Amino acid sequence: MDSFDRRIIEAVLQDARISLVDLANRVGLSRTPCQLRLKRLIDDGIILGFHASLNYKHLGMSHIAFVELKLSDTREPALREFKKAVRAVKEVEQCHLIAGPFDYLLKVRTENIDAYRATLAESISRLPYVSSTSTFVVMEAVKDDNYSAL
Repeated sequence: MDSFDRRIIEAVLQDARISLVDLANRVGLSRTPCQLRLKRLIDDGIILGFHASLNYKHLGMSHIAFVELKLSDTREPALREFKKAVRAVKEVEQCHLIAGPFDYLLKVRTENIDAYRATLAESISRLPYVSSTSTFVVMEAVKDDNYSAL
């Protein structure tokens, strides 16, 4: 991966709908080499897809909570069962296995605190092997994007 590839990645992170002509101009290549590089980045699994950025406030889904989870069993079969079950909870945007005083960190998005409480009680607390949870409610998102300079 060279500086052209990095510029292509940065450009599509900023605007995934950028035209090929504009992308080529922005990174300093002609259309065909730019198109070939973009295709290679996709084929090599570096660019996994193109996504819309949503304004969750306008969608009525602006409540975010981070949840620390401790499991009662952390052997591999239990972790597999937990991971399969947590993927099915639509309110869970992210789930990360953590090295530290708890096992998983979840990012949960709901309409409001009441909806979060219901999700916690009806879905998250009922996930396999969950022994305890701690919730941290987001008051303000200072930075919330997938973009970081390469």
